Amino acid sequence: MSEVVGGREVDVVVIGAGPVGENLADRAHRGGLSVVLVERELVGGECSYWACMPSKALLLPGHALAAAHRLPGAAQAVTGGLDAAAVLARRTTFTHGWDDSSQEEWVGSAGLELLRGTARLAGERRVVVDAPDGTTTVLTARRAVAVCTGSVPVLPRLEGLPETPHWTNREATGAQEVPGALVVLGGGVVAVEMAQAWQRLGSRVTLLARSGLLGGAEPFAGELVGAALAADGVDVRTGTSPERVAQRGGQVVVTLPGGEEVVADRLLVATGRRAAVDTLALETVGLPGDGPLEVDDSGRVLAVPGGWLYAAGDVTGRAPLTHQGKYAARAAGDAIAARAAGDLGDQVPAWSRYAASADAAAVPQVVFTDPEVASVGLTGREAGERGLDVRVVDVELGAVAGASLVADGYTGRARLVVDETRRVVVGATFVGQGVAELLHSATVAVVGEVPLERLWHAVPSYPTLSEVWLRLLEEYGL
Repeated sequence: MSEVVGGREVDVVVIGAGPVGENLADRAHRGGLSVVLVERELVGGECSYWACMPSKALLLPGHALAAAHRLPGAAQAVTGGLDAAAVLARRTTFTHGWDDSSQEEWVGSAGLELLRGTARLAGERRVVVDAPDGTTTVLTARRAVAVCTGSVPVLPRLEGLPETPHWTNREATGAQEVPGALVVLGGGVVAVEMAQAWQRLGSRVTLLARSGLLGGAEPFAGELVGAALAADGVDVRTGTSPERVAQRGGQVVVTLPGGEEVVADRLLVATGRRAAVDTLALETVGLPGDGPLEVDDSGRVLAVPGGWLYAAGDVTGRAPLTHQGKYAARAAGDAIAARAAGDLGDQVPAWSRYAASADAAAVPQVVFTDPEVASVGLTGREAGERGLDVRVVDVELGAVAGASLVADGYTGRARLVVDETRRVVVGATFVGQGVAELLHSATVAVVGEVPLERLWHAVPSYPTLSEVWLRLLEEYGL
């Protein structure tokens, strides 16, 4: 039985010290409130140690090498392949060797208190924290409890999987050596990014996707990424679901319909993620324990009376991306502080500092494959499903002068989704080398609801990739 070592009050308790929890805690503290951050793993969270940062560190050296090969003059100077050991070593510098001491120092410098352990709810405004040393602390929040626990991988119901060693994103981004052969299950962002990273690092990768690739994006995005993976040597098989997996002689055997076997050294399961709520004891506050926490735009959990429970980030299911989680966290932290001061009521104005309004209309995302996929807002299909009067405008990026300078034979495409009634851009997608840096201009256009006639006067510099904006608006008819 654990020993209860403390029971005390604090203004705000934040469960989860990843980037979302850190931002929410910081904003609440800036608003004059005392805050305790609770973390059971590493301060800095999934993005810092097992997702965003290490995955991009694995990908970008391969992108740089491929980019050099596309430029005559540079191509002749490149005579070798990637130094996999050097890439893995550099990756590890971004995770600080999976040591969070610098993040812990930041928590203290920001005026926040860190409590390490596993937190669970215990009724209204109460949080119980079980520490690794077996002691228990009971916290009572005067103002709010905020859940920022992120998400965890979803594993499919696949015969043999529980008994077969496999990677999730954590093992895939943290591996210390290149597997000779890798099978990837899934067709989403983690699947395509890690398939390309490990193929370029020297593994023989087979990617098995139940349907197509990048199913939530514009269809051409998955098609172009799939073609690039295949050109890299990845064995891409869409419309394929394995029947079972097993371990045999130190290797993984994946059996496909019809009996074909794919044998590999490692298996990466990248078939989605779900809200991390398993340890929270949500039933103690009247919530089901198996789903995302539905919140309003200020982060308040709708199903809990009293307005004291908040949530932000992946655990809400709204926009499961680090930057969107941090955005929602800033809004929630400011809202908690404003309500504590009596400056904000239940109703929150849209697009105010207290509302994560962009979650519904202007979520930017980059898939860091080569080619990159950069998108914001609605796809053409989504816009139609919302009842908008939609017009879709496409341009081949290779026809833009700036793109032809970036690479010989540049391949890519750009799309604008226009609401014809209001004559504003409601969505944009760019696929190609280096297009991530185009995304913020599109995000500003969508969030600002800039009329096309005014957008026409935002003149892109020549010769840059941004000239695609001129070509898109010309294609529209301006």
